[in-house]
Amino acid sequence: MTFFKPTRRDLLKIAAAAPAFALPAPVAAALMGPSGSQPAYHRFTLGAAKITVISDGHFTMPTSELGVNADRAEVAEFLKAHYLASDISYRHTNHMFIELGDAKVLVDVGSGSRFVGTVGKLVENLDAAGIDTDEITHVAMTHAHPDHIWGLRDDFDEPIFPDAEYVMGGTEIDYWLQDDLVNKVAPEQQQIVLGAINSINAEGVDWTVANDGTEVAPGIRMLATPGHTVGHMSVMVESEGESLIALGDSFTNVYMDFAQPEWVIERDHDPELTVKTRKHLLDMTATDKIAVLGYHFPFPGVGHVTKDASGYRFVPALWRWEE
Repeated sequence: MTFFKPTRRDLLKIAAAAPAFALPAPVAAALMGPSGSQPAYHRFTLGAAKITVISDGHFTMPTSELGVNADRAEVAEFLKAHYLASDISYRHTNHMFIELGDAKVLVDVGSGSRFVGTVGKLVENLDAAGIDTDEITHVAMTHAHPDHIWGLRDDFDEPIFPDAEYVMGGTEIDYWLQDDLVNKVAPEQQQIVLGAINSINAEGVDWTVANDGTEVAPGIRMLATPGHTVGHMSVMVESEGESLIALGDSFTNVYMDFAQPEWVIERDHDPELTVKTRKHLLDMTATDKIAVLGYHFPFPGVGHVTKDASGYRFVPALWRWEE
């Protein structure tokens, strides 16, 4: 996996968008307090594939939703040991855009304008990266949670990528479109259900139903990774002996999910299956040296999985400057 080596023009753009390094003591979690414009994209190669990670922004969630099946004191100690805030979990949103052969594949469509104000930046950041939305040939969906699918439509309910082929797991589609689901879930989940239904049923969008191993385009295929949602899928890219998996939300915390893979979050639909899937992915990616991209990992979220005596760790890939 070769990271993008920026030109002088790219360096000037990056410098203008780079977060300022500050030490807002005494809160360790605020070590990187950003100021001004934020990084929008990151580009590298994987074999013959050109990969661009596009940010849709960020959002936060309470840490009470982390490790819900674990002892609260142990979770608190874990957060402290990893210099993470005790009350709020900060989440990036990293989309993978793949250019391989004639295919230009976007993984997930982000939140759009229907979620929270700190996200919904995908389209403007695609533009910043020089990616024309009209040229996107495929949209591969990991699952139908708000921060992954609500950006499918614009404010006029028109598909943002009208000429793309949309691909999503059949089990995921069937779950959200089951009869009267909105009245089968807790009241706080009803908006999520309605948002998923409206997105899946958006006028002008025809879905290609995927199963485990379905090819989106040559060298790009869907992997069944259920648990977080019933039909959650990840996306595998393979080119010239190199491979990478966009994990979607099969992993949501870059530290906790590796060191404590049996801990789950409140939004994991099937905790037992989530853990089983996560352990399988950890073993596969570490053993076969498959790179990974975490949707909610610190931007750009790309790296490898390594195993040691204490368990698994995420090793961020190294940015390489122009030589």
